[in-house]
Amino acid sequence: MKFTNGYWLNREEFDVNSPKETYDAQKVGKSISAFAPYKRIMNRGDQLNLGATTITLSSPIENVIGVELEHFDTNEHGPEFKINNSDPDVDIKVDDKIAGLQSGDLKVELPLRTDFEMKFTANGQLVTQSETNAQATIWNHDTKVNYMREQLSMGIDEKIYGLGERFTNFVKNGQVVDTWNQDGGTGSEQSYKNIPFYISSNGYGVFVDESQKVSFEIGSENVDRVQFSTEGQSLKYYVIYGPTPKEILHRYTQLTGAIKLPPAWSFGLWLTTSFTTDYSEETVLKFIDGMQAHHIPLDVFHFDCFWQKGFEWCTLEWDKEQFPDPEGLLKKIHDRGIKVCVWLNPYIAQKSPLFKEAKEKGYLLTRENGDVWQWDLWQAGNGFVDFTNPDAVKWYQDKLRVLLDMGVDSFKTDFGERIPSEDVKFFDGSNPKQEHNYYTLQYNRAVYEVIQQEKGEDEAVLFARSATVGSQSYPVHWGGDCLSNYNSMRDTLRGGLSFLLSGFGFWSHDIGGFEDGPGTPTPDLYKRWSQFGLLSSHSRYHGSDVYRVPWNFDDEAVENTRKYVNLKLSLMPYIYTEAAHSAAYGNPFMRPMFLEFGDDANVYDNATQYMFGSKVLVAPIFNSEGKAHFYLPSGKWTSILDGKVYQAPQTGEWINETFDELDLPVLVRQNSIIVRNEKAVHAEYDYTKDVDVHLYQIQDGKVSTSVVDKHGHDAAEINVERSNNQITVQATGLSGDITVYVHEGTNVVKADLVDGKAQITL
Repeated sequence: MKFTNGYWLNREEFDVNSPKETYDAQKVGKSISAFAPYKRIMNRGDQLNLGATTITLSSPIENVIGVELEHFDTNEHGPEFKINNSDPDVDIKVDDKIAGLQSGDLKVELPLRTDFEMKFTANGQLVTQSETNAQATIWNHDTKVNYMREQLSMGIDEKIYGLGERFTNFVKNGQVVDTWNQDGGTGSEQSYKNIPFYISSNGYGVFVDESQKVSFEIGSENVDRVQFSTEGQSLKYYVIYGPTPKEILHRYTQLTGAIKLPPAWSFGLWLTTSFTTDYSEETVLKFIDGMQAHHIPLDVFHFDCFWQKGFEWCTLEWDKEQFPDPEGLLKKIHDRGIKVCVWLNPYIAQKSPLFKEAKEKGYLLTRENGDVWQWDLWQAGNGFVDFTNPDAVKWYQDKLRVLLDMGVDSFKTDFGERIPSEDVKFFDGSNPKQEHNYYTLQYNRAVYEVIQQEKGEDEAVLFARSATVGSQSYPVHWGGDCLSNYNSMRDTLRGGLSFLLSGFGFWSHDIGGFEDGPGTPTPDLYKRWSQFGLLSSHSRYHGSDVYRVPWNFDDEAVENTRKYVNLKLSLMPYIYTEAAHSAAYGNPFMRPMFLEFGDDANVYDNATQYMFGSKVLVAPIFNSEGKAHFYLPSGKWTSILDGKVYQAPQTGEWINETFDELDLPVLVRQNSIIVRNEKAVHAEYDYTKDVDVHLYQIQDGKVSTSVVDKHGHDAAEINVERSNNQITVQATGLSGDITVYVHEGTNVVKADLVDGKAQITL
């Protein structure tokens, strides 16, 4: 939100008051409380008729400093994000000249009785700062609304990333971002997943701890500052020091919640009914058996909205006209080795039998006059489950428990964004404006936890659309309603990479695009999006009014799908190991180039390619001509598809190349160990048995990797040492027939691993 008229003036409707000095400060336990009046105090008379901000400095996590700005002491009703506090050691200094707090390498200082500033430094270097007139309490005398504002300085060439799923430019400089969850598709500035957290290329991140709307002006009001503001009399935020992007995300997830590792089977291919298509038991089994007939491995089948009767969503009961024996159908699907997911949302149509039950029990949101809050958007007479009511949560979970007992394995938790914030009452008295974004956390947590209870701790997984801070603990999320064209494919990737830089580990999207428009996805788009989708952490075919089975397009689409499903399944020892280790550290599996190569300025704006784990680069192709334009950081890169080797110079290199419709750049960086099983038929199997060990352009010295089991626990270790032309491989925890492949230049040398050892001479 903008408050100024150019650089010098404020807008006429706003009264802006900013701290002009830190008048005094005191140590309070392991924190500092400082008093910052809105003018310099030169004499006793200056102490009258004057406002001030109380600034509280603390540290919940090492290298993280919390700042709370408070004008008036009001009673907020929440909800509030859960903040983890590890109670780190801090160094506090308060004297007559300065107040300072240090946590790890990060320090904040407030000079006393001089022009206001609040400076954050690490190892003697400036990280960012709040300067005179940056902080403010702002009164709109027309609307009678108060705001709190902060502005943090930006350095020359500093770039800002994150703020959740954003389909606008990957680098956020110059943008205006309001963190307000909306069902706006993937082609606008609106977003399903708003996260008030950003990462700077200057080695730090900022998390604004406000569940209500936060407005960010990223170099767009004051071009040298990141501004953030929100309604109310207080504002809380955390400065998170890295200095690397990976370390920033590690500390952010320590602060707000760990990334949960999904079950291994969820990394396989998901096929859906699509949305408004006609489907019945016959259709579903025809598609599942068709995948088998075309030798395309399938791990999950998803039933979208019309598994229930129309006009009754969500009634959470099968449409018995189309599915007369749902238990029998689910057993048939399970007997084929396939899991089952069904669609739901947190809204209940008035025609649903559940509506009357929920209304009578007080489980729906109400208006101020006590009426159920309803509208006709989406479903006629839609009501909203009130997840602030513990009894409503249990009631909703019990409905889902019936489906889980029937054989459902997972839920697609759609919607969660269109939550009313005006004329609405929540059971626990929550502030509706703070509840709007927070609602999705309560909704998805309720569904995730009932799956854990029924299926086991490690079996829970969702396919969720909306998210907020903390939602990383309830994976997986997908990118929402995209269009079936190349631009939307590119926009989808950009939004996903922004989302993954915002504290999330796993992500998917609708392969082929969701909205078909005047026709189906073209065969070339379907194939290119399939490659991208099957080289994402989670892979799902889904559309609006067109079935997404590959044989509906052309023979090459079938071949393409088969090729990339098999590639992904073969890579599961690598994928699941990278996924488990990344989640444990609080990093995403799919990685923007900036995250993996933060010291290479050439990747700062790059959002058309990504790292698939730490060792494999993927550059999707966004055109029908097969033209690829991608960047390679310094070193050797080997195509996992055809063995071609690229040698990028020390400065990196942009490559322009044309690929046929079944290929794209999928490149392994030098000095990498990739474990594969090319006989895999599902995503979940024993990743330590009968596998191949591929060594790519191994350099002199030592390199190692581990391999996890299907629970994500380290189960095997591979150590490789090279000295000139001699390569020694030693492995523990692997069993069965193991073959080692050494990719040296374009040549491949093969050797068997015997008793955990192999010696190769090149």
